[in-house]
Amino acid sequence: MITEMLAAGAGSFLGGSARYLISVLLKNASQGFPLATLLVNLAGSFIIGLAWGWAARPGGMSPVLNVFLTAGICGGFTTFSTFSRENLLLLQQGNWGLALLYVLLSLLGGLAAVAGGYALAR
Repeated sequence: MITEMLAAGAGSFLGGSARYLISVLLKNASQGFPLATLLVNLAGSFIIGLAWGWAARPGGMSPVLNVFLTAGICGGFTTFSTFSRENLLLLQQGNWGLALLYVLLSLLGGLAAVAGGYALAR
């Protein structure tokens, strides 16, 4: 249990740090659209799909590595709370079309990314 907790914590640190770096690097590229969060959430969905598929294979990954990748890196990297805040901001600004686009791209893209990662790892 302690090993898994440390793996989750280390992964969360790495994932959260990577998310912050990406948001800084893409700050000026978004032009009002939350591009950094969308890309991070889609990438995290793909990574968790890969990990899920890898873990499902015979002789897949160790439980500690699974926790490190899924609860740790993906948990620290992706963010539903930022996604929700950015959507509320778009709605408050009257950008209903962008908010709807963001929701659809995030949800459908996330599902497709998980499925793609899972299929690739299997």
